[in-house]
Amino acid sequence: MANQEGEENYKEEVEEGEKGKEEASSSTVIGLRRYDSLDIEAAKFTSEHSSKNEDWGKIMALAFQSLGVVYGDLGTSPLYVISSIFTDGIKHKDDILGVLSLIYYTITLIPLVKYALIVLQATDNGHGGTFALYSLICRHSEVGLIPSQQAEDGEVSNFKLELPNHRSERASKIKTALEGTMFAKYFLLIFTMLGTSMVIGDGILTPCISVLSAVSGLQQADSSLNEDKMAWISVAILILLFMLQRFGTDKVGYSFAPVITIWFISITGIGIFNFFKYDPWVFKAVNPMYIVDYFRRNGKAAWVSLGGVVLCVTGVEALFADVGHFSVKSIQVSMCGLVYPSLIFAYTGQASYLRENMGDVASIFYKSIPKSLYWPMFVVSVLAAIIASQAMISGTFSIIQQSLYLGCFPRVKIVQTSTKYEGQVYIPEMNYIIMIMCVLITLGFKNTVKIGNAYGIAVVFVMTLTSGYMVLIMLMIWKLSITNVILYVLVFGSMELVYLSSVLYKFTDGGYIPIGFAVFLVAVMLIWNYVYRMKYMYEMENRVPTEKVTEIVSDPSLRRIPGFGFFYSELVKGIPPIFNHYIANVPALHSVLVFVSVKSLPISRVPSDERFLFRHVGPRELFLFRCIARYGYKELRSNEQETFEFLLVQGLKDFIKQETINMNPQIEEDLDVVEREMKKGVIHLFGESEVVARRDSNWLKMIVIDYGYNCLKRNTRQQNEVFTIPRHRLLKVGMNVEL
Repeated sequence: MANQEGEENYKEEVEEGEKGKEEASSSTVIGLRRYDSLDIEAAKFTSEHSSKNEDWGKIMALAFQSLGVVYGDLGTSPLYVISSIFTDGIKHKDDILGVLSLIYYTITLIPLVKYALIVLQATDNGHGGTFALYSLICRHSEVGLIPSQQAEDGEVSNFKLELPNHRSERASKIKTALEGTMFAKYFLLIFTMLGTSMVIGDGILTPCISVLSAVSGLQQADSSLNEDKMAWISVAILILLFMLQRFGTDKVGYSFAPVITIWFISITGIGIFNFFKYDPWVFKAVNPMYIVDYFRRNGKAAWVSLGGVVLCVTGVEALFADVGHFSVKSIQVSMCGLVYPSLIFAYTGQASYLRENMGDVASIFYKSIPKSLYWPMFVVSVLAAIIASQAMISGTFSIIQQSLYLGCFPRVKIVQTSTKYEGQVYIPEMNYIIMIMCVLITLGFKNTVKIGNAYGIAVVFVMTLTSGYMVLIMLMIWKLSITNVILYVLVFGSMELVYLSSVLYKFTDGGYIPIGFAVFLVAVMLIWNYVYRMKYMYEMENRVPTEKVTEIVSDPSLRRIPGFGFFYSELVKGIPPIFNHYIANVPALHSVLVFVSVKSLPISRVPSDERFLFRHVGPRELFLFRCIARYGYKELRSNEQETFEFLLVQGLKDFIKQETINMNPQIEEDLDVVEREMKKGVIHLFGESEVVARRDSNWLKMIVIDYGYNCLKRNTRQQNEVFTIPRHRLLKVGMNVEL
């Protein structure tokens, strides 16, 4: 009932916003424009990304840097793929050609065609990942569960979508179906959370399998090294890798890019050498009939082996998740120009070697290396394995940032690690959690067999989820013909479902690891998002009317003390109920008070010079203002507080100056008041609601709110820490809220 009332209030506000737009349009005709409505002012944004034209110098620099961040995991797959496919040895010589043909078409269709050429076109203003796809759908249809949308959000130029001129009845029906059912909204949100959890799972499993695979080469030189020693050596390397993360993607990328470039050149050269030395005719595997023959000979065993084949595209999601660190063109250049041909040559060379040495399949990578190059390649392999881990760790940070700012993840600290390139972040809490998980898994399993089974499930599930979202985007946003969509589903969807069925077959052999982790993480995200929405609805239903605020402030018993006050809340519409609670206990207000609401838009970035939207609360002489600070999900909010204060106050001054257009004769006097009160001191008031479940709530709701949410809140960062507000200027206002 409470949610229904909140939604009705929201609908009324949207209608008011539409009226405001009409009034603004009519006032423009007579030369006057109203500036007391946040909704009206919201329409004046300009696009930042649309004005950017990357030069080829920057594209090539980013393409080089991307080698050290994006492709480590995908590039090091030759370390373990073929040995993972033939776990019981090679039964027939032509099975090598069948497997090589599977690898050819898997690498060509998924990383090259699907991701580099299709999925990268669905970036959200240059940013990728599961939440980028979800945000595109949210902007095009009202499937978001938090009623903080404003009618004019769609007029923000970054917010708008480039749509074809023709209208599609099919797209409208799909949009209406998504908007009309709560099931569809929850399904999309939960599926997005599950995909996010699987990407984080990739970030945990990638370091384990990559480093263990590379270090196993030591056993070729010293047979006395057992699994325990290999595991501890791997752990030491992993800890070093995670310690380097705090230096940032920019520095790590440029440090690793030369190494991964040497890696790709090396595996290409060795592949070409083996190709000509052993069996040049292995290239006939481009004929897909060898795949058919492989399945005819091996039946179920061939289907099970697909779980090993799919490992040749591990880390492919990093192409999309990490695109915000670089650019679409730079990823396409590096993929097509170096990564794809290198992988093709590497697998072709290994297959050529196996045609003459089938008994070496268990250690094919190191066995196929010429003896004179063994130790140099071992060193490069270990370094490349470290880079492979970096690819998914970087993608993990990126997707966590997106989910956090869309209200689906507990508060964590996000650090911008590069002043040169946007989107490059580091999350200390998650870095150490992932490190601990990697160490435990590595010491627990000590080999790559079960880790590989777990790895395959995480990889294929994320690919399948991406394909599902791409179908919705093609139908609703791109409005492609049904023939193109069906072709996409038949080619990519069917392939990924076959791979998914194969990896799920190995659930009991390690596949339970990513699924169990994903279920736990989705539960955490659902709890946080559920209570976040409940709190927002409570504030909407109990907001303080403007007339009531005017009455309170005009009361002679209320004292106006010198200084400037910022009162923070998440409520976009109206004054939060905690204001009443504050006045009841502290009957005093600062001479200038601004109610600041921080709002996330389902876009990647909002131009900083138009971030703040102001209006008066009550009569002008009360010096009460409302401000909405709008951020994209890829933007940091932990800038230095002095900068935030400066921009906020500067925005307020610009708002007051703008009133000159509305013939305000006291503009200079108002500006003097703002300047004077700023010099007397600034206080930041944060409303911290302690939420509990109502006594008549069911047992599940009480567990979720009283134990689940409050436990998460106690162990994550507070809102003031996210904004890095100095403690000596912070005042928290507490209030108990029953949900």
